[in-house]
This record gives sequence, structure tokens and C-alpha cells, in this order.
Amino acid sequence: MFVKDVMVQNQVGLHARPATFFIQKANEFKSSIWIEKEERRVNAKSLLGILSLGIVGGTQIRIIADGADEEAAVAGLIELVESGFAEETR
Repeated sequence: MFVKDVMVQNQVGLHARPATFFIQKANEFKSSIWIEKEERRVNAKSLLGILSLGIVGGTQIRIIADGADEEAAVAGLIELVESGFAEETR
């Protein structure tokens, strides 16, 4: 199991569009992946799960992966979150 915390950078947080990008990235990995916010943990490959957390900009989240490619999964997702989902360029 590999765990790392990250701050959500984009202002609107993980609403539908960035959550979709997050899920697409998570689905590139074989590992089981979860997002945790304030003791609530959801499947990172579930749109409803992610949206149910109500993650807004400036929120600290924890990304947890367990499986063969767990470190690569967490690193890839952290990179995506830290990029702000490329929303500032639009």
C-alpha cells in the first residue's frame, strides 16, 4: 500500500470535469485506488464517490493505492492534481 497527501490546486476542486479526468487517469492503473478526505474514503475510479466528497480548491486529500503499480498510480494522480487539471490555461 502506498499513500500520499496532496492539496487540490484548482479553484473549483474536483467537480464533474476534473473528476472525470481523475477517474480516467486512475483507470490506467491496475491497483485499487482510493481518495480520502476527512476520514471518508471512496473508490477513486467512481465518479459518484468522488463527487460525494465535495472536494473544493484548497482541500487536502489523501490518495491511497494498493497493487502492483501502486507507486506509479499515486505519482500519476498527484501530478494530475498538482497541475490543477490544466484548468488555469482555459
